[in-house]
Amino acid sequence: MQSDSARTGSPITASSLVGPAAVMTVIGLVLPVLLLLRYSLNLYDPRELMIETVSPANYVKFFTDIYYLDVFFTTVWVAMFCTLVCLIMGFPLAYVLARTQSRFKNVLIILVVMPLFVGNAVRAAGWMTLFGSQGFLSISLMDLGLASGPTELMFTTQAVIIGIIAVNLPFMVLTLQSVIEGIDRAMEEAAFSLGAAPMTMFRRVLWPMALPGIIAGTILTFILGMNAYATPVLLGGPEFKMMAPLVFGQFQLNNWPFGAAVAFILMTTTLSLTALAAFWMQKRVRLG
Repeated sequence: MQSDSARTGSPITASSLVGPAAVMTVIGLVLPVLLLLRYSLNLYDPRELMIETVSPANYVKFFTDIYYLDVFFTTVWVAMFCTLVCLIMGFPLAYVLARTQSRFKNVLIILVVMPLFVGNAVRAAGWMTLFGSQGFLSISLMDLGLASGPTELMFTTQAVIIGIIAVNLPFMVLTLQSVIEGIDRAMEEAAFSLGAAPMTMFRRVLWPMALPGIIAGTILTFILGMNAYATPVLLGGPEFKMMAPLVFGQFQLNNWPFGAAVAFILMTTTLSLTALAAFWMQKRVRLG
């Protein structure tokens, strides 16, 4: 049986359409990752900088040093916590945006998208003016009599978490909203007509049908949280460490082998955890 391109005489095939994108992906992603892996197996010397060899010393150093392990686990739990909060906060907002019949729906969507027009560093600077000891929040608490002195929220874990949530929340909302809009509202009405309570309808109808958007949104926000740089640096200060600033710091010190190892660990952990989370969520839905 002849293919469509053969019957029409067109030289365009699926492989010819996909080929350029595949080549660009290999050049722009796969090759740099392989180069990163190769660098991570080299050694560092302050005088010679990078010594070419094949050694797991950088990985051994990372996983046997309590400081680097603390940075690693801090990054993972901050990313997980921010992703969970974004899902809890984003789902109701996405549902309202998807189901509203208001003529101001486009305005509401623009309000959600608008923070994405501003860079992460600029948004972090805005949080700095709010969280500083002489910032708006501290002064307001003193004026209301809720604090006896300046309240310093800068350079704390809470400030970093709030900043990352503010950056990632629009991505979660937009991803969920696009999926919920594709769910027929009659399915929800049918569940209610059969006597289902709101939470039962959510658990048995809305959640399973919105699962593709939930998985996509959680993966996206988790990846962004794991790789956050500007927010931890500006809101967390020098004492708060996450993996992305650690990678940059090692490259600044010209320790490319160890920086490459940390970057490869960050990438591998991010991909592994997102794959496990997606598999677990799909399995739960099939069993439920």
